[in-house]
Amino acid sequence: MGDVVRAPWNGYFVTGFDACSQVLRGRNWLAPDLAWQERQDDSKQWDAIATREMTTTLARLNAPEHTCQRRSLGNLFDRSTIERLTPDVERDADRLLDELAEKLRWGEADFVSTVSEQLPISTVGGWLGIPPEDYPDILEITHNQVFAQELLPTKSQLAVSADATLRLRAYFTDLVARRRAEPRHDVLTGWIHTWDAMEPDRERADEILYRLTMFVTIASLETTATLLTSMTSLLTEPGRWAWLRKYPEHIDAAVDEVLRYDPPIHINTRIAAEDTVLAGVPIKKDSMIHVLYGAANHDPRRNPDPGAFDILRGGSHLTFGGGVHYCLGAALAKLEARTLLARMLDRFPTLHTVSQPVYAPRMVFRRITSLGVAL
Repeated sequence: MGDVVRAPWNGYFVTGFDACSQVLRGRNWLAPDLAWQERQDDSKQWDAIATREMTTTLARLNAPEHTCQRRSLGNLFDRSTIERLTPDVERDADRLLDELAEKLRWGEADFVSTVSEQLPISTVGGWLGIPPEDYPDILEITHNQVFAQELLPTKSQLAVSADATLRLRAYFTDLVARRRAEPRHDVLTGWIHTWDAMEPDRERADEILYRLTMFVTIASLETTATLLTSMTSLLTEPGRWAWLRKYPEHIDAAVDEVLRYDPPIHINTRIAAEDTVLAGVPIKKDSMIHVLYGAANHDPRRNPDPGAFDILRGGSHLTFGGGVHYCLGAALAKLEARTLLARMLDRFPTLHTVSQPVYAPRMVFRRITSLGVAL
């Protein structure tokens, strides 16, 4: 239908790789922030508690506020941080695979609940100093809160998301307060020191710290869990699994092909900062532009024969976004994926799926709720 396709509202779907890349990296395409929402004729649709709360997080901010908050985080997962986190990820992966191995002794097991949902929360939870006993609650709250980030959420979904949002605010506000009272040599304590130096208003500093901590946590969970599950579903095809065991030097390439072939997020929205033209289509200021990651990654002009899953493709993808909003946790997600994959290949030579992945009914943030595996 074209690189830019009219949506049945004040928006456009962008499908082509180059056009999507232009939107993600261009400075004249903005996140749909509060200022934009308040300019809309139907602004009431943005008044839901959960929607407004997520609009104040890093992914929905524009310069200069976005620039200030992102700089305060530093390079979250630079090479030294990844090296420091690697032993922890390896330990957690081994522990979870021990549990999987025990379940597989008796037949089939659900990979999602046993491994792929647990590794991301263990990783980010340990990094931020979240007590392990709180992990199950945070996972449940995140599953419910994400409805607010859907393209067309229903009233019932927004109600569920509102409750989850209030619980998230209470939890992470308390976490920041507890860390203030008992500082540690950890990343959250470092953020507190940074914002105390930048913002003299303690109440405002704590509000920003809550948003950053909450956002980094929930952004690290469902997307990575979906990546780990998709990776397992796609690669445990017997021929691919045996080939990767023989050529483990291609593990990173396999992870990248999973990211291209089956991205955890399907839609990201930007706003035209001014009247412009995109791929030959006139776009008016304030129009919504919906970047379709899956379509872009499957653009045959960028990745020939895109429907074929090819570990040695050496292609490219936009799954982590681009520009100032490039995914903060990209390196961490890849660390978790390649660590888990390497250990599964070594421990489970005959691992295979016994059922198709079951997806939650979502359009934007995809979630796989179950995947049966066996030996």
